[in-house]
Amino acid sequence: MRSHQLIAGLALAVGLVVPPAVTAAPAAAMATSCRVELYDIDSLNAAERDGRDELRFLVGGNLFPRFNDDYFPMVTGGDGDPADFEFPTSIVTIGSVGFDLREVTPPAAGTGDSLGVAIANGTTCFALARGEVAIEETFLDGTDETFYSYHVRLKLTGL
Repeated sequence: MRSHQLIAGLALAVGLVVPPAVTAAPAAAMATSCRVELYDIDSLNAAERDGRDELRFLVGGNLFPRFNDDYFPMVTGGDGDPADFEFPTSIVTIGSVGFDLREVTPPAAGTGDSLGVAIANGTTCFALARGEVAIEETFLDGTDETFYSYHVRLKLTGL
């Protein structure tokens, strides 16, 4: 009997056997909501004939950019980053949140015309652990003055 205890003790001492309590990893806490942020936007084709659009995002009743600019100018083939739109962000708990891409007409930018909505779904949030990130991609295309196409990516972070 003592030999079994001695062998188990020696195995533990040299690291051959790990006790069960050490091997069990804690379960990741699942998210109950998500922070949703603009991650990237690429212009595949601008909506206006001159190849240049003046863009804003309408998110949760707020227009972005909000303070420093009235819009972000984007040309066909252009790339936009969150800072260009003053970091559009929202929280989703139940349902979804939409990032409505708007083409505005300066000098009175206003709300403009919708080019489409990139949607972040709450169901994606609930599949995330806290701190885990998912990217949702949407292609927005249609016809305004000309055919337009935008590739919008939203970053979802579990909270």
